[in-house]
Amino acid sequence: MDLATIIGYAATVTLLLGYLPQTIRTIRTRSTDDIAMGTFSMMGLGALLFAIQGAMTGNIPLLVANVCSTTMSAIIFGIKVYNDYFRRK
Repeated sequence: MDLATIIGYAATVTLLLGYLPQTIRTIRTRSTDDIAMGTFSMMGLGALLFAIQGAMTGNIPLLVANVCSTTMSAIIFGIKVYNDYFRRK
């Protein structure tokens, strides 16, 4: 395994560890008041585009990290949309 691949896998792990606490907290508490909709939608879109790039180039670390990040962003985004637009306060 070359250095670039090792760095790619390390980036995958750190990226997922960065998203995971927010995702778990949002699922448990359903609280999204402090989450910026624009930020998470752009981060989710960026992750989706990187996942597509990873699939197209065969870059597995890029693909895995960004499929997971897209999924976590979608979960948080979905809860945020529900809280902001469908739940009556």
